[in-house]
Amino acid sequence: MPGPRRGTADGPCPIGRSADILGDRWTLLIMRNATIGTTRFDEFKAELDIADNVLSNRLRQLVESGLLTRAPYRPEGGGRIRDEYRLTRAGEDLLPVLHAMMVWGNAHSESASPTRPMRLVHSTCGESFEPGRRCPRCRKRVPRSETAWIRPWQSDLAQVLGAAATPRSGEPSP
Repeated sequence: MPGPRRGTADGPCPIGRSADILGDRWTLLIMRNATIGTTRFDEFKAELDIADNVLSNRLRQLVESGLLTRAPYRPEGGGRIRDEYRLTRAGEDLLPVLHAMMVWGNAHSESASPTRPMRLVHSTCGESFEPGRRCPRCRKRVPRSETAWIRPWQSDLAQVLGAAATPRSGEPSP
């Protein structure tokens, strides 16, 4: 399967440029998983049930597009050096897009098997909240570092979002 189209990647329309980078199912699912902290090739492969060549291609494209960065690591017990893929600030900034897709998907699509909707949870107090809104319990804006997803088709446990590889100014390193 070919990667995202590159026809308007440098065109004047920001929606067209975004679609060229993100307009592929696998790309969006890789970014979803990276957002909850998946970093290693084997983890992406197992979680997404994706072919090696497709995953390699999409990870390369996401690094080239500046959404992920590669960091070498050596697996426990030795072995060859491998790469971890971590969100960049640009990758982290996709969160509102993923949340908008979650809201739209909850409202306008149905799963083949019955499941409860995906939810956002304030990890500090456990309360569900709507994207871009204040926590109804705490009455405060929920920062990314306190945002968790509940994906009930996988688990009822809240998954706190992963952090970018490069912290924003004033934030500690991951």
